[in-house]
Amino acid sequence: MIIDASDMILGRLASYAAKKAMLGERVDIVNCEKAVLTGNKKSVIAGYKRRNELGSRPTKGPFMQKMPDRFVRRCIRGMLPYKQEKGIKAFKRVMCYIGIPDEFKNEKIETLDNFNVSNVSSLKYVYVGEICNLVKERK
Repeated sequence: MIIDASDMILGRLASYAAKKAMLGERVDIVNCEKAVLTGNKKSVIAGYKRRNELGSRPTKGPFMQKMPDRFVRRCIRGMLPYKQEKGIKAFKRVMCYIGIPDEFKNEKIETLDNFNVSNVSSLKYVYVGEICNLVKERK
């Protein structure tokens, strides 16, 4: 199953992908940088920056993913029982990509209309790519 994450709400997409992976399907997610987190842009980015700056030592965390594909994959991991064997196997079946790789150009890519940001009454949202770019700039 190949899913296009453009304008999809990240939490809903992550729970759907985790459920499919737990059922044994291989899930590939493309255009991860265009996934959406709902909420006020300033407060969402400030929360992620604060989380990135906290922590005692670099070896102990918290570990903030700064690439959009890894960011989305980490969100999906949060929906899985990743410390159990079945969760580890399910997590290996999930892959995320920035853009659309050449191997998926000629295949059918699904868009899930239920998870689109246009269905939400709130007009405040921020793209995962923006979050990752702003968190990279550590001051």
